Amino acid sequence: MQISKDMLIGELVQMHEAVAPMLMKAGMHCLGCPSAQSESLEEACMVHGIDCDTLVENMNQVLAAL
Repeated sequence: MQISKDMLIGELVQMHEAVAPMLMKAGMHCLGCPSAQSESLEEACMVHGIDCDTLVENMNQVLAAL
């Protein structure tokens, strides 16, 4: 399972139980918001001032280790 920055938040949260805590730790605390569900990871990162490439890399490393 690979995460990419064009994936939707709603899609990511359903992908694996470890994804939501990783996003919240990165500063995305509005995962349950209806508008967040249809937002891409890249869009959400821009809104929250997060480096998307670094987040994607870190999340993929964590998921690969599970």
